[in-house]
Amino acid sequence: MTPARANAEHAQRCFRGNTEVAADPGRVNRSPLRALVVEDEVDLADVLGRMLTLEGWDTRTAQNGNAAIRMAKANPPDVVVLDVMLPDMTGLQVLRHLRAASPGACVLFLTARDSVEDRVAGITAGADDYLTKPFAMEELLARLRGLVRRSGLLKPSEQNALVVGDLVMDEEAREVSRRDVPIDLTVTEFELLRFLMRNPRRVLSKSQILDRVWSYDFGGDAHVVELYISYLRRKVDRDRSPMIHTVRGVGYVLKPA
Repeated sequence: MTPARANAEHAQRCFRGNTEVAADPGRVNRSPLRALVVEDEVDLADVLGRMLTLEGWDTRTAQNGNAAIRMAKANPPDVVVLDVMLPDMTGLQVLRHLRAASPGACVLFLTARDSVEDRVAGITAGADDYLTKPFAMEELLARLRGLVRRSGLLKPSEQNALVVGDLVMDEEAREVSRRDVPIDLTVTEFELLRFLMRNPRRVLSKSQILDRVWSYDFGGDAHVVELYISYLRRKVDRDRSPMIHTVRGVGYVLKPA
């Protein structure tokens, strides 16, 4: 097995098992955080891109430095996950261009090299953090969350809360309310609602929901999604304007009432 494949499979295993640690999905103006993943290992870039997208980030991926620079100029990112070794230039060179386009972006370096000199070079060049391969996906997410918090992109009152219309979820306290009325949820109902709230107005397919809430290893029937959506509707939408909607033949979407 090649090192690139090993890195991707390690990240995929961590992604499957991660349900508790998540990056903050929105910024002060409630628009999704923009993330740019710059990684030439295609499988790893795909895993990272899908993971951040499912967490509610507006995510783009690039496999080389020139593509990353073009994307950053066209749509300046808030967060960058940047591989140090790229086929056309080094991550340090890319970082200099990214800083010109997005001086306030949070930058996390990924590298297979773990020497003190390499870490110092990355931080000195302007990276905010440094993670060596192979890495645990939950650690990468935790570090990104820390960078976002310290950057000031989020209001303090919103750092632990997801808000869609009059529906509020405190992720750390694991409390949900609608119009200030508490809603009691089971663990699975909470995870399902959290996924919907991290992707407001976005239609999510049953397979996407199975992947994120029940994990890739579940292998269960999609009918379990229908069942738990019905449970949520009884608790979230009962005697209120509906927020959880079915898009026939596609999936489900959560929208403000």
